[in-house]
Amino acid sequence: MGEKFVYRLEELGREESRLVGGKSANLGEMLRLGVPVPPGFAISSAAYRRFAEVTGLLDEVSRYVGGLGELKEVAQFEDASHALRQMVREKEIPEDVAAEVALAYRELCAKTGISEMPVAVRSSGLTEDSAAASYAGQFESYLNVKGEEELLEKVKEVWSSAFTSRVLAYRMRKGMPLFEEMGVCVLKMVKARSAGIAFTADPNTGDRTKVIVEANWGLGESVVSGRVTPDRWVMEKERLQIVERTLGAKEKVVVFMEKGVREEEAPPAKRSAFSLKDEEVREIGRFAKVLEEHYGTPQDAEWAIDEELDFPRGLFFLQTRPVIISKRDPTDRAIDLMLKRFIYG
Repeated sequence: MGEKFVYRLEELGREESRLVGGKSANLGEMLRLGVPVPPGFAISSAAYRRFAEVTGLLDEVSRYVGGLGELKEVAQFEDASHALRQMVREKEIPEDVAAEVALAYRELCAKTGISEMPVAVRSSGLTEDSAAASYAGQFESYLNVKGEEELLEKVKEVWSSAFTSRVLAYRMRKGMPLFEEMGVCVLKMVKARSAGIAFTADPNTGDRTKVIVEANWGLGESVVSGRVTPDRWVMEKERLQIVERTLGAKEKVVVFMEKGVREEEAPPAKRSAFSLKDEEVREIGRFAKVLEEHYGTPQDAEWAIDEELDFPRGLFFLQTRPVIISKRDPTDRAIDLMLKRFIYG
């Protein structure tokens, strides 16, 4: 039997991380725990390997890199990145891979009753055993992707993001191979009323007796990226009692467009109102504790609340990963958070 290119999340657990990457494997594990996760599927590392072998990408990349010489300037890395990413974009995904991905997407549409259902397409890195594997940058993610054709295009874009200038610079300086297999995670988009992050330890102080929830209106990218000052709640972990609330400035929100998303100025009414109710904060904290207890270490979990579903059915978790504890200032912590997202998406 040939290699499998697509897995339903229900088929996965963290033991499959080498097949589909850490992000997808963790989502499958979360489903097993009863943590709510959006419907979706994982595109395996075997699909990327098949693409690279059938199209000749491996040989083409090897030849190009062999003629590069030593790169020192930022512009040189950017030029190399552009050339390598273009090689990926110009190749056609093999029919057997494309057919499996398209079938999985159609099944997802049928399951949800939405034709051309909007999905998020994110990287799912295979390397999970080293903080250095996060590299000096992120692989790319694409939101509100609709239809089989656009989905396949965005899968290639995620694959090509293995060759961003920052990733190239890191790998070259560390003497690592430039080509690394990766998985891709495809999830139904949550039409988020509010979204954000939950920490089961304070990422600034390391205090493990607290659960911290940070949130904004709209999609969670504004919180994850650190581009806004979010609302913040601190809970005593044992009883999930809220002991502190801080209204964030929430200067911007990320919202849906017909295709894709955009960042825009937040209206005054949203800036002056908390983006979560107390019962929602506690429910987020409850599931975050489940994740910490299962993984045995403090967790940094992304979540969203669907505006089209009643609470608590509208709460979904999109990712979990270990908390980075940093006793440095908030700017340094934001940089640390960005650096680790290669592994988990």
